[in-house]
Amino acid sequence: MILDPQLISLRIRRSEIRCGSDSENCQRCPDHEWPNEGKTKCVVRDDEFLSYETDVVTLVFSIISILLSLITLCIIGIYTLFRNIPIVRANNRNLSFILLISLMFSLLCVFLFIGRPVDITCMLRQIFYGVFFTVAVSSVLAKTIIVCIAFKATRPDSPWRKCVGVKLPYTVVLVCSSIQILNAVIWLSLSPPYQEYNLDYPGKIIIQCNEGSVLAFYLMLGYMGFLAAVSFVLAFLVRTLPDIYNEAKYITFSMLVFCSVWICAIPAYLSSTGKHMVTVEIFAILASGGGILGCMFLPKCYNILMEPEKKSKAQGKQKILPYEN
Repeated sequence: MILDPQLISLRIRRSEIRCGSDSENCQRCPDHEWPNEGKTKCVVRDDEFLSYETDVVTLVFSIISILLSLITLCIIGIYTLFRNIPIVRANNRNLSFILLISLMFSLLCVFLFIGRPVDITCMLRQIFYGVFFTVAVSSVLAKTIIVCIAFKATRPDSPWRKCVGVKLPYTVVLVCSSIQILNAVIWLSLSPPYQEYNLDYPGKIIIQCNEGSVLAFYLMLGYMGFLAAVSFVLAFLVRTLPDIYNEAKYITFSMLVFCSVWICAIPAYLSSTGKHMVTVEIFAILASGGGILGCMFLPKCYNILMEPEKKSKAQGKQKILPYEN
């Protein structure tokens, strides 16, 4: 990083103290210290990062992360217990499990953002949540593609029937996730994130993570946004199809929430520094993950648990659809 010479000069002047009351000479404080108000001696700078001890917001984020992870586990349990009913089998139940597990790990990645940053956490936190969220959004995209194809393949002579099968959704998830994993490997190989000490602010040292390759970081976010946008558009186009087991409406709302959260978070992220930047990123992770859970799975869980008569009636008259698994 190239620093402006005027900024360096200003930092040096701010870090100086007088040797005595009648002296014209000044002595510069070490980088980890700062002059007191009277400019008579150097005092130790305060370290600033998102800490468990001093920031109440970390407790709030931790509780929300654990709560959402527990809700995800409960949904996995409900889907496992009722795995053979049509509402769970629709749109490929195995994809639902992949989506839920990847969401749970994405939500737990929040704990990598809290605490004093070190090189290993700086590398893991961006890579982990980027890859896990990509797997989750890829699963949503695969579900959306299945909905689109399945309702086009209802006629016996439809050419779309050749595309309906077990391999298609897993191929979509594998290919889409592999692109993000490749980006992560290149990122870690060429310019990985690392711990950085920001000395530009008076009286404190901001301990933060330098992303290393800014291009790789924004490619990661942009790729997730691209997958979410494609899922949203496809789901929006098929939202009016028969909806007894069509979750296009749920996908539309969940991707709308996901895209809205990150579109709002990126400007706030760019205008923040230090722990405030980390706070914005954690909020975006929790809000987008919670949005997918709330929009896609809670309505289904309500139907499964609270309306058993509707579920039994549907089981009796609904045939197995071509995209069920």
